[in-house]
Amino acid sequence: MTDSTVTPDLLRRFSPLDGLKRENVAALAKKMEVRTLDGSKPLLREGDTDKRTYYLVSGTLELTDRNGNVRLLRAGTDEARNPITPVLPRRCTVRAVDRVEYISVDTELLDVMLTWDQTGSYEVNELRSDDRGNSDDWMTTLLQTKAFHRIPPGNIQAIFMRMQQVHFNAGDVIIKQGDEGDYFYVITRGRCAVTRETPLNKEGIKLAELNVGDTFGEEALISQNRRNATVTMLTDGTLMRLGKQDFNTLLNEPMVAWVDHDEARRIVAAGGKWLDVRLPSEFEAYHEQGAINIPLYFIRLKLNTLDPNTTYVVCCDTGRRSSAGAFVLNERGFDTRVLRGGLNLTSS
Repeated sequence: MTDSTVTPDLLRRFSPLDGLKRENVAALAKKMEVRTLDGSKPLLREGDTDKRTYYLVSGTLELTDRNGNVRLLRAGTDEARNPITPVLPRRCTVRAVDRVEYISVDTELLDVMLTWDQTGSYEVNELRSDDRGNSDDWMTTLLQTKAFHRIPPGNIQAIFMRMQQVHFNAGDVIIKQGDEGDYFYVITRGRCAVTRETPLNKEGIKLAELNVGDTFGEEALISQNRRNATVTMLTDGTLMRLGKQDFNTLLNEPMVAWVDHDEARRIVAAGGKWLDVRLPSEFEAYHEQGAINIPLYFIRLKLNTLDPNTTYVVCCDTGRRSSAGAFVLNERGFDTRVLRGGLNLTSS
């Protein structure tokens, strides 16, 4: 198996990657590689639950379901524009018929980028610092952090609008052990050291070194406790910070009611409607019967096509985009539910 570089042009051949803004496609391409697989070797197995999205670049794959039904997937076809058996757990075992090339991406990262891309009015380069050094990739790195994933998707745009850029010199103390929490930080340029003072070591024990894309400071804000460590700049650098009040406000789940798939079906059977906020190409690949498709970025433009007296079960692949869509609708008085876990975790 060998790897080669992924280009933005290659990613635009696939759905929903072709729906991302140019800068975001370029950032995603840096996270991916074209990989090869020899004939007869398995790529995916039925029942797999790994959260990665796969695309076929060249060659032919054989997909076999639990009933022994076999179909072929050939690169370059309309079907191959879509992810390979995306629903979890995987419904098919996938093997290479001949030598194939494929790419894969972390599904959570892709979904966060789609949400951010469609809820924000700016692009990656507008969010980077002017003096960014090696920080070109800090936004993509941030979107993968667990700390960032705790933030409700509907608040992504507000968070970045309210973040402040601050510059520090080597040796500057950013937060000090024992102080009250005031900001949540993201490193966009430079390196920091995390140290903790102990009764036997007043100078502090070095716990970690943080780099571009790393975050810190959230623990004290969430727990309402004092800082449990000191963070000092090892080099000159730049950080983005979010104030305590904004952090706590935006960390709260928006006005969203979550339902599982069974409850969603009961709501629809009682007169509700499925509202799928994925891109049209994703919708065409698979969707709930009778669903309405309004991509997330069109929600505000299509409000007049929705019935304020209908309950909408908003859905997407994972629940991230749908929660953002429901937040917009709820602000305007619509009654919504959000499919917990998304379509990728449900069965047709």
